[in-house]
Amino acid sequence: MKRIHLLIIKSYLGPLLMTFFIALFILDMQFLWKYVDDLVGKGLEWQMIGRLLFYASSTFVPMALPLAILLSSLMTFGNLGEHYELVAMKAAGISLKKIMAPLVILSIVISISAFYFSNNVLPGANLKFQSLLYDIRKQKLAFNIKEGIYYNGLNNYTIRIGKKDKDGIHIADVMIYNHSKRMGNIDVTAAKTGKMESTPDGRYIIFTLYDGYNYQEKVDVKGYRISLPFQRTKFKEEYRRFDLKEFELNHTDENLFKDHYLMLNLDQLKKSIDSLSNKLSKEQVKFSTNYLRNHKLYSRIDTTIKVDTLKPLKADFLSNFDNSAKQKIAEYAVNSAQIAGRNVKDHKKSFIKKNEKIIKHWVVWHKKFTLSFACFVLFFIGAPLGAIIRKGGLGLPVVISVLFFIIFHITSITGEKYAKALVLDPAVGMWISSAVLLPIGIFLTYKATTDSPLLDTDAWRKIFRNLKS
Repeated sequence: MKRIHLLIIKSYLGPLLMTFFIALFILDMQFLWKYVDDLVGKGLEWQMIGRLLFYASSTFVPMALPLAILLSSLMTFGNLGEHYELVAMKAAGISLKKIMAPLVILSIVISISAFYFSNNVLPGANLKFQSLLYDIRKQKLAFNIKEGIYYNGLNNYTIRIGKKDKDGIHIADVMIYNHSKRMGNIDVTAAKTGKMESTPDGRYIIFTLYDGYNYQEKVDVKGYRISLPFQRTKFKEEYRRFDLKEFELNHTDENLFKDHYLMLNLDQLKKSIDSLSNKLSKEQVKFSTNYLRNHKLYSRIDTTIKVDTLKPLKADFLSNFDNSAKQKIAEYAVNSAQIAGRNVKDHKKSFIKKNEKIIKHWVVWHKKFTLSFACFVLFFIGAPLGAIIRKGGLGLPVVISVLFFIIFHITSITGEKYAKALVLDPAVGMWISSAVLLPIGIFLTYKATTDSPLLDTDAWRKIFRNLKS
């Protein structure tokens, strides 16, 4: 039995690792395609891109691991069935339950490991990934001036180079516009030729200009709008230095992101939920107690409106006043109602947003458990289904696995969106995918252990003939 169990585990681990890394690779390519505009042209080192992909891969594990378990279990038992190894084991008196036993234990270990990863590793990976992606997206494009194109990547300057040699150093027909005073093109430098070189540390770019002019409109003298003073200076050689510090990657403090619900573990999520819930409850109680006091009608009624209290009042309140007083009372009442209505709507929006934030915390809290349970449930779909269809390889198993994974993914995403939209309770929305797949797994396991002809065409034809008759 031990040798059979080792054989089954070895047959399972190979496809599991292969499909897991293939799924991660596909998700990484999708990530690169999505953010290609934010990565290209910024002069990022390959180590930086490697770090970003590593952190991104860590965040994709909750999606790649269930798919890998489903596909690898289906492939493993499909291969065993296709090569009649399952038949030989059953003929030797070993039931399918005993054959699946070592992989069930392994699936439990994987599920526990997935929970540990989701609770302890994933928050830190999300923090590193989101902060690094934020820094890269905020970084400017690398300093690169092309011929005949106005370049405004430098703060307060616009540079145009008419011609640039192949060495990237010697340039001609240079124009530099200084916009530091925010008053248009009042300071322009033009040169026939020049050189463009960077310092050894790459911190500065130095322009050495030859045979040119500086054109300046003097705006720092009295009455310049009338006299329009203008200054032109000729030079044989001039140096301009520009700081390239703004093109460096600035690392944002990670503490700015650490309180986000995606960067928290179970204990931190629970504390944050309790804190947000208590704060929301206090604000609601405060609003309800202060509402009537802040919106009493008599506080807005004009005191100049008088009524003779000696006369008996009519049932119709407004009929006790003249037309001008009626109009004033109606205006005060409408204004008071409108102010009170706007106050209620504003507070309602605020309460809804804060409640949505609490719900998002609950969604992440449940997701840490649903990942582990999904791995366990999908194994009980893939393993018995592979024993039933008896097809290995990457053909039919991939098609069937993709279909079941699409069902799992659509139901989980739908439940999560409904939970965040306050349509479903988070406990219902986050577990709906597992609730849909669990009966399927139980049904397939029962059919596989009882050797039911689930995919036998002759059996289905017989059933349809009996129904027809």
